[in-house]
Amino acid sequence: MTKPGMLTRWRWAPRGTIAVLVFAIGGLALTSVAGSASGAVTGHAAKGFVISTLKTAKFGTILVSRNTLYTLTPKGAGCNAACQNYWLAVLLPKGVTKATAGVGVDASKLGTVKRSGAKLQVTYGGKALYRFALDNAPGQVKGNVTDTWGRWFVVVADKPAGSGPTTTTSPPSTTTTNPTTTTTVPGGGGVGF
Repeated sequence: MTKPGMLTRWRWAPRGTIAVLVFAIGGLALTSVAGSASGAVTGHAAKGFVISTLKTAKFGTILVSRNTLYTLTPKGAGCNAACQNYWLAVLLPKGVTKATAGVGVDASKLGTVKRSGAKLQVTYGGKALYRFALDNAPGQVKGNVTDTWGRWFVVVADKPAGSGPTTTTSPPSTTTTNPTTTTTVPGGGGVGF
């Protein structure tokens, strides 16, 4: 039972006090949930970084890590700071020292190279791996191009059925423009390791 006058005091409590109290309790609950979620993310990152494969009709089985992975045959200085606006180095998360080979990936070909700031970039067959900023979904391959920094190739783990041996015939090319230069972009292709 309530005492006389108790409801009256509550009813007349300033609304700001009630709002602050509700906000504080809700904030504590959110902090608890956010702490658990960030722990789960940290735990996941510490477990490893997986390089996988994806089958495509045009290129065969390609390497992916969220999106398609590429290597560079550099010209000049290779992929500098301006290059990194388009080509995103595949870096291991802090605390992870090597990538894990997913299904279809040759684990013996995975490695790392040290970059500035003690960051480790994943390599495959001794070549540094990159993602192309214009590939917006898994399986897109828009980065088989020649540009200011060199020749980029999708990493092919297994060629498509019936593709036979690689020939020296060049596919038709198109011209694209990026902010720093006009480049010739050969059609198709890829690097098999």
